[in-house]
Amino acid sequence: MTGILVLAGTPIGDIADAPPRLAQELAGADLVAAEDTRRLRRLTQALGVTPKGRVVSYFEGNESARTPELVEELVNGARVLLVTDAGMPSVSDPGYRLVAAAVEKDIRVTAVPGPSAVLTALALSGLPVDRFCFEGFLPRKAGERLTRLKEAAEERRTLVYFEAPHRLDDTLAAMAEAFGADRRAAVCRELTKTYEEVRRGPLAELAEWAAAGVRGEITVVVEGAPERGAQDVSAEELVRRVRLREEAGERRKEAIAAVAAQAGLPKREVFDAVVAAKNAASASGS
Repeated sequence: MTGILVLAGTPIGDIADAPPRLAQELAGADLVAAEDTRRLRRLTQALGVTPKGRVVSYFEGNESARTPELVEELVNGARVLLVTDAGMPSVSDPGYRLVAAAVEKDIRVTAVPGPSAVLTALALSGLPVDRFCFEGFLPRKAGERLTRLKEAAEERRTLVYFEAPHRLDDTLAAMAEAFGADRRAAVCRELTKTYEEVRRGPLAELAEWAAAGVRGEITVVVEGAPERGAQDVSAEELVRRVRLREEAGERRKEAIAAVAAQAGLPKREVFDAVVAAKNAASASGS
């Protein structure tokens, strides 16, 4: 009989937020894979629990190499518990590779729900929560970061990002450039901790505030793009949006359909704009 993989959410700040099942799983697992074993030790001490099973590290640097070892343990019947430093494994943290490998072997995967910086920030932001998308960490290089943001400029759902404090001012400035200076946003800092702070306002205003320096764990929530009528979008802009989606890996047919839906236009109109631009480029090349 194969074992079971348990993904356990850990507190993002206040240790009192730890779910009761977390202590039970830590005490009962045959093997605990932790992003940082030192942080795990502090967590178990705070919860008053001693893991009975073996504890191993499982972080970005050894994730690929250690995954087969953990899968072998699961195949042999072990109950493997995966925890990261804060929040849910796999959400911008190690875990995805192990889950995918376990699923491929038909091993049961379950979870101990816990605190989430994404949902906490979203709920506190004051921005629409009925539809949202999580974008994780942006690229560190300025050019790649701005490109990624421009790709999301027309996304109507609320956007949630993680960011390092020392890059926050540059990221907010790039967001103001890509999304517009007046786009509403919220910077959520040190959620559930002693110095928790939620700063709300237009992106340009938040970028100016962050320029003085910000500390702590950061989650940024940005309002989705407003709906725009067809008259607001030029043929050149339609072609640009299709090209960006194609560069991101979408097939042209899907890219055209998505751009048409965003702009409130018939797909045929966007298709014609793309064909016209291609013909114009061919003519100028010849």
